[in-house]
Amino acid sequence: MSGSATIADIFARRPGGSPSPSALFAQRVVVGVGDMAVANQPNVTLSTYALGSCVGIVVYDPVAKAAGLLHIMLPDSKISPDKAIKQPAMFTDTGMPMLFRAVLGLKADRSRLRVLVAGGASVLCGSDSFKIGERNIRTTSDWLARNGFSVRHQAVGGTVNRTLHIEVGTGALILKAPDGNLSFALGG
Repeated sequence: MSGSATIADIFARRPGGSPSPSALFAQRVVVGVGDMAVANQPNVTLSTYALGSCVGIVVYDPVAKAAGLLHIMLPDSKISPDKAIKQPAMFTDTGMPMLFRAVLGLKADRSRLRVLVAGGASVLCGSDSFKIGERNIRTTSDWLARNGFSVRHQAVGGTVNRTLHIEVGTGALILKAPDGNLSFALGG
């Protein structure tokens, strides 16, 4: 593979010849429902699974190689202020500011951020009178627009769940869905 490091390369780069454990092993950070993670280590992949009516937001700075992934469940924290204090990533209005602050704290630059939004499906059988997926999409889009961020890629709505994997070192993003996989290059 072009650009891949051999074990000899890894040993040659460190004083004393011993590699760090993180240089040898890729790490996957799984972001659960109502949770968030950020990273700037090139061997880390941030992943979230089964975005149904939930929305996943990926933020990536290709120069700083800093990424963030948020898995929101509900559009508005007003329905449960106590829960929003304990788990702010659960809600769009409290999770989005937290995500962007955290990524900027990793030396990402606001002007270079690339955003992908996925999820917001209607996956319940029958009528979804609450329209949680639609409301999650709308509040996410509104927050991004209000704060001057444009969405580079999106895969929202419909009736299928989606899974996201972002490789921090390259910005390569894989979106998996029952009807097929999509690849996005947030790093280039």
